[in-house]
Amino acid sequence: MTVFKGRNWMKEKMEQSKLKLSQFQWRNVAAKPAVEEAKSEQKQQPLTGKFYSDLRLHKWTVIKAVSVLGVVSAVVWGGNSLVHAGMKNIYHVAINGQEVGTVEDTSEVEELKQTKSKELASSNTAVRMKVLEPEVTYQVERVFMEKTNDQQVLDRVAGAITATPVGTELLVDGKPMGVLRDEQTADKLLEDIKNSVLEKKKDAGKVRILSASPASAPSEVELQKVEFVQKVELKEIEIQPQDVMSPDELKQKLETGDVTPTKYTVEKGDCVSCIAQKLDIPKQVIYQNNPTISDDMIKVGQELDLTVLQPKLAVRTVEKVAESQEIQYETEYQTDDTMRAGTNEVIKEGKNGLKKVMIQVTKVNGLMTDETVLSEEVVQEPVKAIVRKGTKVIKGEGTGKFAWPVASSTITSTFGTRWGVFHKGVDLTSSNKNIMASDNGKVIFAGVKSGYGNCIIIDHMNGYKTLYGHLSQIYTSVGKIVEKGEKIGYMGSTGDSTGIHLHFEVQQNDSPQNPLKYLNK
Repeated sequence: MTVFKGRNWMKEKMEQSKLKLSQFQWRNVAAKPAVEEAKSEQKQQPLTGKFYSDLRLHKWTVIKAVSVLGVVSAVVWGGNSLVHAGMKNIYHVAINGQEVGTVEDTSEVEELKQTKSKELASSNTAVRMKVLEPEVTYQVERVFMEKTNDQQVLDRVAGAITATPVGTELLVDGKPMGVLRDEQTADKLLEDIKNSVLEKKKDAGKVRILSASPASAPSEVELQKVEFVQKVELKEIEIQPQDVMSPDELKQKLETGDVTPTKYTVEKGDCVSCIAQKLDIPKQVIYQNNPTISDDMIKVGQELDLTVLQPKLAVRTVEKVAESQEIQYETEYQTDDTMRAGTNEVIKEGKNGLKKVMIQVTKVNGLMTDETVLSEEVVQEPVKAIVRKGTKVIKGEGTGKFAWPVASSTITSTFGTRWGVFHKGVDLTSSNKNIMASDNGKVIFAGVKSGYGNCIIIDHMNGYKTLYGHLSQIYTSVGKIVEKGEKIGYMGSTGDSTGIHLHFEVQQNDSPQNPLKYLNK
């Protein structure tokens, strides 16, 4: 190295200087008498004169010594400058803690990492590639004119960066359902499933109350909650490219459970309730799958879709429904001995009132699972009618004013069309299971009726009839005259029923009416 050669030359010069100095000292010993004589002379001279005298005596020796010192200083200064100019920083590069070499500039390594990562991430457009970067660390060192192995380091770093195909696995209640490309695709699929249920609800139309008044306003429906019944999880996993499913394929699997469609041809003697009971499927499924069915009318040879889907992922919706319902006016009868029995005369016309009913409806995949009346608010009070009638009273004739058939009851399902299914009455539950006649009348049916199970029908002989369904026991018989409030049966779950309750209907001239018109809290 040049710096070390300079140091050796400087050492050689120093040795020569020492040799000359020793020769100079020897000559001084030989000339000692002369020197002694000079000293005796100097004793007689002042101090300043002595210094200059010595300087003149040894001037060449001093000159040579100063020259040597100058050369040595120049060599040392020049060597230091040369060493300083040759010093630089290098970086020891380690991959996951193991050193692989040195580089002059770390920016090349960092640029390589970014370029290689982007290249691997886009290497397969069909699936998502997850880049696995190693931990690259640097340690700086100050060295003199030392070479680095940059290319070797870059090759090692590039080889340590790898990629593997990954996907987003969708799990329902902990069970894997399929793999999609990424989480964004999975989120969109889940949102599409929710929207599909909401679209079906829109297609079914808003809830409307079927009442005697053609001017009844449509109900107001407020969607309060949309959620999945099951627990849904998304997890990133390593996959093979062929594992990725299309969103449409996975959506069908989640919504239908890969169920094969079931068709049924209507036979003679069939009815909707009969088919549901025979095939052990919900009646509501028949209505929902076959929207052309109207008023329970089906024809022999008609093909019905009876597919009962078994979705892997179910959507629960909770809605708040505001309905305007009529309140049937009461009739006050004034007897008149001059009028024959069965005739009457209207003295004052009655007028129905209006009430606003708030109902909470819960559905799963569009099928209603729960309906609860939250509140009732009377908007307009009914006006009582006054009627004069003959004094000859017919036994069993109703008063026209109905009482609740169950004491302290709770409404679990209201009257009207619910997403394609017409519910002709109201469903009531109570801790008191006794069923009472809602008004005076004559029992015209007491037995088993298709869809209703154990059923009682009372004719109130004033244009009204009431029906009591799903009873576990019947305490009356056909032809018997019953009074309002008389016990006629016991609540049950016979027929097409889910859970113990009473199905109660009011009919006027054989047309179903909303019982809540006649019953008030």
